[in-house]
Amino acid sequence: MFLQYHWEEIKGFYGEEKRHYHNLNHISHMLHLAENDQKDLIDYDILQFAIWYHDIVYRATKSNNELKSAEFAQKRLKTLQIDPKKIENCTNLIISTKKHEILNAQNEDNAYLLDWDLAILGTPWERYLTYTQNIRKEYSMFPDFMYTKGRKKVLQHFLERPRIYYTEKYHSLWETIARENIQKELNLL
Repeated sequence: MFLQYHWEEIKGFYGEEKRHYHNLNHISHMLHLAENDQKDLIDYDILQFAIWYHDIVYRATKSNNELKSAEFAQKRLKTLQIDPKKIENCTNLIISTKKHEILNAQNEDNAYLLDWDLAILGTPWERYLTYTQNIRKEYSMFPDFMYTKGRKKVLQHFLERPRIYYTEKYHSLWETIARENIQKELNLL
């Protein structure tokens, strides 16, 4: 599916030294989940593109990473002569990862993407703890008092949502564990 140029470019972005969580391991995990759910998806190919590009632009000090990633994906998909409607769908999927809110409710593809992106929250505590350490490394430019305040706000936002996971499948599998992990992390901050 990818030309060699696109793969090398993607590998370069996700392989940046400062990426401790938002790297190829994260992408690989999401792609594995997508492959397992393929039979339930409407546009598996576009979802794969959305996964590859959703964190291609990642600067911990910026708030427009998702928009920049969507624009980046749009340019690359045009070079592959992807249908414009599919490109628009892919960019909207990527943008939806900013607030983790569904932008396209026509089918469950958007819900699956958001659930896969937050899969780490519903993992066993040891893995979750490693994730929190890697996120802290990505935000190492901020002193503890600033990081802690921002992190608490993000975590509280997830706890206040009626559901962290949109699909029934992942809500059943991960919701309880994710809420427990988030609460434990809050208690540690």
